[in-house]
Amino acid sequence: MAERYEDSYLYKLRHSAAHLMAQAVQELYPGAKLSIGPPIENGFYYDIDFPAPLKEEDLAKIEKKMKELAKLDMRILRMEVARDDARAMILDETIPGMGTAVAEYKLQLLDAIAEDQVLSFYDQQRTDREGTLHRFIDLCRGPHVETTKEIKFFKLMTIAGAYWRGNVNNKQLTRIYGTAFETQEALDAHLYMLEEAKKRDHRLLGRELGLFMFSPRVGTGLPLWLPKGATLRQTMIEFLQQEQLKRGYEPVVTPHIASIKLYEKSGHIINYRDKMFPFMEDEEKETYILKPMNCPFHIEIYASQMRSYRDLPVRYAEFGTVHRYEQSGEVAGILRCRGFTQDDAHLFVTPDQLQSEFIGVVELMKAVLDKLGLTEFRVRVGTKDPLSDKYVGHDDNWTAATNAITEACDSIGLDYEISPGDAAFYGPKLDLIIKDALGREWQMGTVQVDYNLPERFDLEYIGDDGKPHRPVMIHRAPFGSLERMIGLLTEQYSGAFPFWLNPVQIAILPIADRHIQAAYDIAEALRGPGFKVGAVPADCAHYPAAALAGLGDLRYRVSIDDSRETLGKKIRETQRMKVPFMLIVGDNDIEAGTIGVRSREKGDLGAMTLQAFAAMLPK
Repeated sequence: MAERYEDSYLYKLRHSAAHLMAQAVQELYPGAKLSIGPPIENGFYYDIDFPAPLKEEDLAKIEKKMKELAKLDMRILRMEVARDDARAMILDETIPGMGTAVAEYKLQLLDAIAEDQVLSFYDQQRTDREGTLHRFIDLCRGPHVETTKEIKFFKLMTIAGAYWRGNVNNKQLTRIYGTAFETQEALDAHLYMLEEAKKRDHRLLGRELGLFMFSPRVGTGLPLWLPKGATLRQTMIEFLQQEQLKRGYEPVVTPHIASIKLYEKSGHIINYRDKMFPFMEDEEKETYILKPMNCPFHIEIYASQMRSYRDLPVRYAEFGTVHRYEQSGEVAGILRCRGFTQDDAHLFVTPDQLQSEFIGVVELMKAVLDKLGLTEFRVRVGTKDPLSDKYVGHDDNWTAATNAITEACDSIGLDYEISPGDAAFYGPKLDLIIKDALGREWQMGTVQVDYNLPERFDLEYIGDDGKPHRPVMIHRAPFGSLERMIGLLTEQYSGAFPFWLNPVQIAILPIADRHIQAAYDIAEALRGPGFKVGAVPADCAHYPAAALAGLGDLRYRVSIDDSRETLGKKIRETQRMKVPFMLIVGDNDIEAGTIGVRSREKGDLGAMTLQAFAAMLPK
């Protein structure tokens, strides 16, 4: 199995860099109160209560101090202490990093640690030439590197606000983000990637390409899909619908709201309430919820009739819009929003069918990613954290579900890593972590095995022995959500989507007004029956009928630029909009029955017939 990030040297390095930054802050800003500073996916952060506001330009000063401290080659030790000793250490003003003035948050962290847990400190030490011991201590269980000298290649990135413990009712602290790597080359590559990512930002490209927008009058995290974006969405939906139909999925549609009773039964009220929007009451005092997920609805459909083992597997699929309350600071364009559409499906299977159906879902997800051009990914199996009480169901069910996932992966030779604590509250899951063109990783498609919800809802089927049995559920979403996947694809391709997916596949550019009718004739032939010709000047020439013959029933997405701009400006604008092909129509083209073809990638391809052009298009 692949090494988990949490077990890697890089994780230790970044964890240690966070403490080094905290030490630098305390030396530069006496009275700054430290809270928490973990490593994260691409770096680390530390949340700090500063006595005065910190500015972006202050990061260079902190970074300089970090480098000075790192060169001192201080040893980093792990010190385990009793609870009373830990409290005394935090309150001891003689120990750098601790002391009454800065202890507020550390004491709260200490009190939150279970009584039976081992208490440990990050203990950084050095002895100067005079034999004096210098220490910096921070409440932390690690892991860390051995000395500060190992922390060489790092950079502080930005600052942001963060509420203490993520609660908006608590004080807002200053979060300093940084990153660290094992080599200068790796750090430089990461910084280059970040600059490239700015150019590919889906929020910028989404606005420029006319895909989606946000409005403050609509609300935070609620995208409005414009015609081109809606076309892109529909193209993805139709692709996946066809793939699902080939694999025996049946479409269902469920409401946007439901009685609180449904989510009480599923357990979401207990385990997911902080992600739900405020509840609503009708005139009969019935409480309703804006749905955060689709699975309880599909369970109700399954339970609506008696099932035989001959009916299973049952596979219900829905493109269901859900709403989840994400804090405003967590919302990030369409990558993380409050209203989004899941390509959701739930399979109800017998225990004997579980492995083959799970494998079938994984194969579907791989086929989807291949079609989207996302061929580099790793597999993470999220399991139950034995120290957490957020999960529901019996341990035996969790063991069976986890074994089903790992055995299915083993049977098809799929390499995976185990990630304790990443399971859903009702069952373990397999996540596909996709690497994009810039080397960034995204958690996208997911598939979960669930013994618990069938038990909570008392689901049954009649087996071949004539007795009732409990089905197993598989939850799956190859895209994850349409919004998140489109955001990823926008950045993956810098807005230049593959031909089959691009909202506008072909743009027709008439050189002058007298060529507009010919442009519409060509567009009608490329779009197929049902294309409506717009208003055109009366003296326009038609495109030769003979040049349109033999094209068959084509269904391409076509636009016409009938503005009065120059041809050069039309070409530049179409290129900026990243349309795969342009067809230029002028007097000579109409007379010869040809078109001038330009490719987004290859430039001018010269004049050719429509038949020749159609033959060269990607299938």
